[in-house]
Amino acid sequence: MTDANYAVAGIGNAIVDVVAHAEDDFIQKHGLEKGGMMLIDADQADQLYDEMGSSIESSGGSAANTMACLSSYGGSGLFVGKVRDDQLGRIFRHDMKGIGIDFHTPAAEEGPSTARCLVLVTPDAERTMNTYLGACIGLTPDDVKADEIAGAQVTYLEGYLWDPPQAKEAFLKASKIAHDNGRQVALSLSDRFCVDRHRDEFLDLVENHVDILFANEDEIKGLYNVDTFDDAFQHIRGHLQVAALTRGGKGSVVVTPEETHIVDAEAISRVVDTTGAGDAFAGGFLHGYTRGKDMSTCARLGGLAAAEVISHFGARPETPLSQIARENGLD
Repeated sequence: MTDANYAVAGIGNAIVDVVAHAEDDFIQKHGLEKGGMMLIDADQADQLYDEMGSSIESSGGSAANTMACLSSYGGSGLFVGKVRDDQLGRIFRHDMKGIGIDFHTPAAEEGPSTARCLVLVTPDAERTMNTYLGACIGLTPDDVKADEIAGAQVTYLEGYLWDPPQAKEAFLKASKIAHDNGRQVALSLSDRFCVDRHRDEFLDLVENHVDILFANEDEIKGLYNVDTFDDAFQHIRGHLQVAALTRGGKGSVVVTPEETHIVDAEAISRVVDTTGAGDAFAGGFLHGYTRGKDMSTCARLGGLAAAEVISHFGARPETPLSQIARENGLD
């Protein structure tokens, strides 16, 4: 894997996040699924945006957030995703360039506007996401370039890609290109509600198309439709080269065919916003993985990234993760 142009190529929904504080009664009033991700249409997005309080707007999306953390550690990355040639689309492209991630996917010249995710953070730091996919649904297999995917050590795909129909084809095309060129494919399950929508297809992906799986405790239980983490753990063993499973304050568990690594959560004084914690973990883990680190170190790098992200408002690191790695002797 030493001749790769990129450590990771991330493929996902190009979304601008709009993040605001909200009380539980606001969530209930609007009939939202607390802690989950709901797909909404343009009218719903406009109405909810009008009723949200003061917000922070920044480029986001699951895979894009992962790539931001990878880059913050010093890793090289490429992002593939669809925006419209509108103001939000230009902001997204500028932000990706600013964090050092290549983004070559042509913008759509017509059709829906650039996607946005309205994130409501309740006092317990739980985030409820309401996503208007917009231009994301225009991602097609033509946007997946063989030379770019073949030149990445790992191609990372977010589970949310399974919602837009054409993106499924792009997903499978990228997976085939990667494997045909001796590369690896990673998948994040993204969200429990996403898992519930696509369980059978995700099980097929895990069995036949994915080398590295990222999931939190709730998502992996949902994938195998079981009640306990231990039951899910028994299902996942032996099915993947790597399964990196996060458990919040309990840390993470990394499972390979040969061994299991249990890694404690990183210390943090205050949890402000859990938005992007899993994305950050994946970015840190993949940074270590593509540099040949052992599984425990990869998980620690993931945990440090997640701890930094949840300590403030927003889904991307404010302190350079390369600095945090040095401070913890992991550079």
